[in-house]
Amino acid sequence: MLKQASFANFTCLPDSVWHFSPGLNIIVGENGVGKSHVLKALYALLKVQKDNAEPSKASLEKAYAEKLVAVLRPESLGRLAKRRQGRARCEIALEFKDHSHNCSINFATNAKTQVDIFTAPSKTLHQAPAFFPTRELVTLCPWFLSLYDNYHLEFEETWRDTVSLLGGPSIKGPREKEISHLLAPLEDVMGGKVVVDSQSGRFYLHVPGEGRLEMPLIAEGLRKLAMLARLISTGVLLDQGYLFWDEPEANLNPRIVKTVAASIVAIARAGVQVFISTHSLFLLRELEMLQPRHPQVPCRWFALAAHANGVTLEQSDHVDGLETLVSLDEELSQSDRFLQLEPDI
Repeated sequence: MLKQASFANFTCLPDSVWHFSPGLNIIVGENGVGKSHVLKALYALLKVQKDNAEPSKASLEKAYAEKLVAVLRPESLGRLAKRRQGRARCEIALEFKDHSHNCSINFATNAKTQVDIFTAPSKTLHQAPAFFPTRELVTLCPWFLSLYDNYHLEFEETWRDTVSLLGGPSIKGPREKEISHLLAPLEDVMGGKVVVDSQSGRFYLHVPGEGRLEMPLIAEGLRKLAMLARLISTGVLLDQGYLFWDEPEANLNPRIVKTVAASIVAIARAGVQVFISTHSLFLLRELEMLQPRHPQVPCRWFALAAHANGVTLEQSDHVDGLETLVSLDEELSQSDRFLQLEPDI
C-alpha cells in the first residue's frame, strides 16, 4: 500500500506531500492543474518496481527515467522539471506501508537518460499496477502490442501496458465467486459478458439471444466498462493491486457513471488501492453518497486549483474539508445563470 508521495519541482504541481488512503483516493480540479501528471508519475514508478525482478540502483536509474518519459511523453526527462529560470532539480519520493518498497529519485532540467536515486526499493511489488486512460482500449487488442513494440509511435506507454493486461487469461478456482460478484453490475449495464476469441485475441460482448457482438460496434461508454470487467476477470484488480483511472466519467452517461462509481468502491473494498482524477460533480456526488454505506473503504480527497502564484493542493478525509471545488462552483454558477433567464412571453 502506498502511504504518501512527495513532489518538488515536478511539472506544474505544487511542492507538497500527498497522504493517501489505503482504499480510494479522489483527485479533483480543473483542466491543466496536473491531475493526470500525478497519476502517471505514481503509475510509472510503481510499474518499474513491479517489472524489475532484482532491482539494483544502476538498473533502476535508467528504468525510472525511461518509464517517466514513455508515460508522460516529454521531449526529454528534464522537461518534467518545473519551468523556471536557471537549473532546477525535480524530486519524487514514495513511501509505502512496507518500507522495502520505498523509493526516492531526482533529476535536473538537463537530465536525459537517467535519474539519481536517493532511496532504492529492495523488493519488487506483488501486483502490477493498472492505468486506465480517458479512452477505452479493448478495440486495440491484440494488434496494438506488436505495433507499439516494433515501431516508434507517439502513444503513451500506459496504452501498451494496459492492452497487455487485458490479454491475460481469466481466473478460475476459489476466487471465481468473488469475481462474479464484482462483474455482475457491469454485465447488467452492458447487457452481456465480455469474451475473448482464443485464436484472434479480439474481444466481443456476448449478449444472450443475440450472440457475439464485435467491440467496435459497442458504444464507447460500454467499452470502458468492458475494459474494467476484463481486468477484474483476469485478477489484476484484486487484492494488493493498484488502479489509476484518469477521468472515469469521460464519454459516459449518468446511468453508467453510477455503475462505475459503485464498481470503483467495490474494487477498493476487494483490496485494490484506487486513484482517480475527475472534474465531474456527478461522479463526486456518487462517490460521496457511497462512502457512508462502505465504511470499510477509507477515502481521501484532494483538490488542485490554479491561482496567480501557481497550483495549490488541499487534502482531506472528507470532501467537505476541501474549500476549492471548481466543478461545484461552476455548477452553482450555471444554476444561478439559468434561474436569471427571463421566460419567453
